[in-house]
Amino acid sequence: MKTWLHSWRAAIRIARRDAWRSKGRSALVLAMIALPILGVSALDLTYRSSELSPTERADRMIGAADAQFRDPGYGGAPIFQDPIGEMSTTAKDYENTSWPSGPTDVTKTFPAGSTFLSDSSGTAKLTTKHGLLVTHVRELKAADPIARGITTLLEGRYPEKNDEVVATSRFLESSGLSVGSTLSARNFDRPYRIVGSYEIPDDLNAVQVNAVPGAFLAPYAKAVEKAGLQKPDISTTYLVRKSGGFTWNMVKELNTKGVIVASRAVILDPPATSEVPLYQKENWGNFESSAGANAAQLAAVGTVVGLAMLEICLLAGPAFAVGARRSRRQLGLVGANGGARSHIRAIVLSGGLVIGVAAAVTGTVLALILTKVLQPYLEETMGQRFGAFDIRPLEILGIALLAVLTGLLAAIVPAITASRQTVLASLTGRRGVRRSSRVLPLIGLAALLIGGAIALFGSMISQQFIVVAGGSAIAELGVVAMTPALVGLFGRAGRWLPLSPRLALRDAVRNRGRTAPAVAAVLAAVAGTVAVSTYMASEETQHRAEYTAQMPHGTVAAFVMEEGGRDVPAVREAIERYVPVDVRADVARVAVGKPSCQPWDSGPGCGRFEVVVPPANECPMYATIPGGGDASEKYTPEQRLKMITDDWRCKEGRSSGMYVSDGGLLVGDAALLKVLGLDEPATVKALADGKVVSFNPVNVDKNGMYGIKQITDLAAADKASEQGRPAPGKVVALPAYQVPGDQKSYGVQALMTPATAKAAGLATAPLGTYASTDRLPDTEARQKLDGELTKLGSNVDLRVEEGFVNDNSLILLSLAIFAGLVTVGAAGIATGLAQADAEADLKTLAAVGAPPRVRRTLSGFQCGVVAAMGVLLGSAAGVLPAMGLRLNEERQQMRWHEDAVAQGWSAASEVPYVPIVIPWETLAGLLVAVPVGAALLAALVTRSRGALSRREAT
Repeated sequence: MKTWLHSWRAAIRIARRDAWRSKGRSALVLAMIALPILGVSALDLTYRSSELSPTERADRMIGAADAQFRDPGYGGAPIFQDPIGEMSTTAKDYENTSWPSGPTDVTKTFPAGSTFLSDSSGTAKLTTKHGLLVTHVRELKAADPIARGITTLLEGRYPEKNDEVVATSRFLESSGLSVGSTLSARNFDRPYRIVGSYEIPDDLNAVQVNAVPGAFLAPYAKAVEKAGLQKPDISTTYLVRKSGGFTWNMVKELNTKGVIVASRAVILDPPATSEVPLYQKENWGNFESSAGANAAQLAAVGTVVGLAMLEICLLAGPAFAVGARRSRRQLGLVGANGGARSHIRAIVLSGGLVIGVAAAVTGTVLALILTKVLQPYLEETMGQRFGAFDIRPLEILGIALLAVLTGLLAAIVPAITASRQTVLASLTGRRGVRRSSRVLPLIGLAALLIGGAIALFGSMISQQFIVVAGGSAIAELGVVAMTPALVGLFGRAGRWLPLSPRLALRDAVRNRGRTAPAVAAVLAAVAGTVAVSTYMASEETQHRAEYTAQMPHGTVAAFVMEEGGRDVPAVREAIERYVPVDVRADVARVAVGKPSCQPWDSGPGCGRFEVVVPPANECPMYATIPGGGDASEKYTPEQRLKMITDDWRCKEGRSSGMYVSDGGLLVGDAALLKVLGLDEPATVKALADGKVVSFNPVNVDKNGMYGIKQITDLAAADKASEQGRPAPGKVVALPAYQVPGDQKSYGVQALMTPATAKAAGLATAPLGTYASTDRLPDTEARQKLDGELTKLGSNVDLRVEEGFVNDNSLILLSLAIFAGLVTVGAAGIATGLAQADAEADLKTLAAVGAPPRVRRTLSGFQCGVVAAMGVLLGSAAGVLPAMGLRLNEERQQMRWHEDAVAQGWSAASEVPYVPIVIPWETLAGLLVAVPVGAALLAALVTRSRGALSRREAT
């Protein structure tokens, strides 16, 4: 035991001195191992620090209160909730009856002796330095001890008077205001002074202002309603304190009164799943990930970590081999002085151990320092503050041990190779005869076949992508194991090459021990790049085929539905100012009830309209059944497929496209037809004659009439819909012109002029504008237009039809650059090892009169040969996983398509298109540019002259 300890101690000292002597090589290997350790450790620290403890979560959610009470809006009906209070539903199922709705007086459910603090919120358009900004307004007495922890004061103080507010730092940044500035709201001229800034630890991006309770929301709502606009919604929760807190049984008792309760005691000590009634309801128990899903995630993480370690070992292994080759005289002296082969193996392995430990320490220390230094930036990126800087020693130690293990694994093959050399060969520099293993290629071939079979099973039979990924990883490892044999096959191509590349290729084939790991490293990097590139190129082709233009190319459209289209004129003016407009077409919508109501509003005085579909034109699958029910259930999947493919009433026709208004009905003039390319003479004449121009034959009856139903009683309409009856309302029938042919109308199903709408007694409200352009607006014009629209404070739906845009081109370029860097690095390491091996040959060439450039040329071709072999093999290996994943996706999408057809969805009439596309441009760049670049780089950094050495005495 003592002898073993002393021998390893000596081996480590020798390895440490050798690593210090070869600082460049040691730094390279250390960086390769330490960088992944740095990244994983920093990720672990960031994740654990951002993961809130139950106490921290309770503080940020309910402050110092014992519970938060909230009204779910079920009119006091009993409910079930989850322990945290984020999910809830009614205790009773309301399948064939209307669901309860309405407010609940939450204050009446407070236990006796409780104290509470109200927390109200709503939205308002506040005036800023740039215009208007839609802002979340909160009324919470933030200075009260009950609210401690919900917000963090950054500057100034919390408001104390009714004309004071405090704003988040993000609001001040977006608005251009500062502490001390005044602000007001649109339709509400009352001024407020900003007395401080704060942040919400759980939402650093919140654009919010805070006032004292009752100071803003209620008077603002009255002012807006007085202006004839829709009253904004205001929601209120209550922070409640009670001696003893609220247990889970108390929470369930309060649920019977229709109140959601987020209790501090329950958050800190949640009940078992079996004690939560919500989880016992159907479709509510699948909130937890299954064991299979967790196992799949662990398998995926393990696969990625394993491949990363393999990549590092393949890159670092040749570097250790370079060190062993340069130290072979030293290792020979160890053998000459009685050292055994185990001592030589220990010395080389100690090099991996020393570098691994140094990389572990370096990576871990840098991760701690960088994560702490970058904590504010990480928090800003994540949008929330860390709970605490949480260091898990066991996790950090486990990650660090990966570095040590990687260093040892990378040094195993060089250690075995060095120990097999005789003492005489080591001292004289002779290489001896090297034979490659015959077993390893057979093992690699078996792994390739087994992995390919697993990937094929995953893509054709299984529905788990992890099976495809795992099989592909095994197959790639098999190719790596076969690399020495494959390198030998490349040697047969040397007969067709010129002298320098032929010498480089034969040298690489003759010395497979140093060539194969470098080629395998390039193979692994390129295979991953090719796999991702193939997958993304296939997805791009699929998305390009599936892309549906919303408007003719180069068209700009903007819609505003808020406040009765009050800001539409300003939007039209901004488009004229910043967009090269050719033809502009202004459009409006049919409005029922108060003009300020939006189409989806259900408040007092609001209504909606429906386009009447004649009974003869109604698709049988979507027919209304008295008493409710699904008409499609009467038909078989085959009948449904026939309907959505052959029956014109069930197909999504030319009128499909983007949403423009209810029923696709717009109010405009012939300019819209010109912008959309639908301005045929007959269509323009029909519109001028006062007819409704229809692009969907389903909406026109046999008499050529187009029906519009105005619904003013929304409650009665909803009740009729639940009972399967038509909604009550006044129907206006207008003469229509059905546009013939299959012209695409981009979501516009019908168009009428303002004069036609007025004559029919239909009220209208401004909606927006369409504009055709001479050319697409450039980036500068888009930014100016976006800034101008932001000043309005309205929710403007701006669309520019640019055609299909590929968002993955930059990613593909980054992957190619990454693969190129790894390839050049691996080939450079192999070239250094080749130079260490070929030093005697180069000196011989110099002695016989070879020009100085031969050394540089030979080094360049040695590097290029390794890169070319690795890129070629990696390109072939990388296509397999991408093909497997795409075939798996095709099966899934076909299954979804069949299910959709069985349910009668008209959108499922087209069979999914899931192509497999090889990115030839990326492959060409890898196959040509990377080897050539690696060769040129190696030639440039290699010295052309080498000193001649004296013949050693024998």
